[in-house]
Amino acid sequence: MKYELLAPVGNFAMLRAAIDGGADAVYFGIKGFNMRAGARNFSARNLDKIKKVCGNVRRYLTLNTIVYDGELKKIERVIKVAKGKVDAIICWDLSVIELCKKYGIPFHVSTQASISNVAAAKFYKKLGAERVVLARELNLKQIKKISKIIPTECFAHGAMCVAVSGRCFTSQFLHGISANRGACTQPCRRAWTVKDNAGHELKLKNNRVMSAKDLCTLPFVDKMKKAGIVSFKIEGRNRSPEYVKAVVSEYRKALDKKLSHAEIVSGIKNLKKVYHRGFSSGFYLKMPTADDFSFSENGEQEERKERVGRVVRYWPKAGAASVEMLSGKLKVGDEVYVIGDNIGVKRIKVRSIELDGKKVKSCKKGDEVGVKLPRCGKGDEVFVVRGK
Repeated sequence: MKYELLAPVGNFAMLRAAIDGGADAVYFGIKGFNMRAGARNFSARNLDKIKKVCGNVRRYLTLNTIVYDGELKKIERVIKVAKGKVDAIICWDLSVIELCKKYGIPFHVSTQASISNVAAAKFYKKLGAERVVLARELNLKQIKKISKIIPTECFAHGAMCVAVSGRCFTSQFLHGISANRGACTQPCRRAWTVKDNAGHELKLKNNRVMSAKDLCTLPFVDKMKKAGIVSFKIEGRNRSPEYVKAVVSEYRKALDKKLSHAEIVSGIKNLKKVYHRGFSSGFYLKMPTADDFSFSENGEQEERKERVGRVVRYWPKAGAASVEMLSGKLKVGDEVYVIGDNIGVKRIKVRSIELDGKKVKSCKKGDEVGVKLPRCGKGDEVFVVRGK
């Protein structure tokens, strides 16, 4: 059986990274009407280019927020424009489902519908859904039953919301910005103090009591396959191109073959290099406990990137770029990311640096230097990879 690896994309650099990592499909939003309003979403006019870049990689458009009456005409315009340019629309509002059916566009039912039983799966199948994205609260035994009814998609890696499927009003209450409209300010990730009306404070062992760890299923992907899941979804439209490349690459290996213990250990090590809040198995193997909440303030990734420069020119024959140093320092031996819309993300070790025609060991802000880099273009950004 061919399993689908589904990657998140929020811009063209992430799109290229997903494809290079081995994604079978990508999902993305159009500005407005998706659960990542804060992500660098595409516009409707990008759809043709996305289709061209993707080639045989499938494209799913997310239209999965709450929709009000005054927005129905705009939603319909988006769906009309998307017809023929996407392979399916991920949605859950019945008005959007009806519009998908009206224009003959396949639809997948979003996790926002919280499908968690066989009866609900049968309902959406009868309605015409090609696939359902199951509620996160399910274990593998429950998923196996539903997978016999309709093709299922489940999250395999990435951030988890303490409200599980986004039904949280904390952001709305504190800032007037609704998570259910894709604009969550993520107050759950902050440190909290518990205080009663008399002014007494309760000191907590973990003051990030609402910040769930990230989901990581790499050690038990084979069990997920046996549960009948057909699409393995990576969360992360708000994350970076290098996150997408790293995560997709590791899960590509796991879907293509049964990993050895050593390969799983190596894969987890690579996943820990990019942004994460610690790892949890979610609801798949057992009910989450206090151990599934993060103590992290700014992530637990073992590597960080520091933006140091921008490509101003590239010489293909020489395989070198002229890099304008915008901040910090760059030295021979550093590992760097080069990130751009046309190249995605490339990671290399700096072998040589030239300043004013002479080889140097390092350079700093204000210098314009020649550096051997993979093929890139004007405006692509250069980041030094730093340890934690």
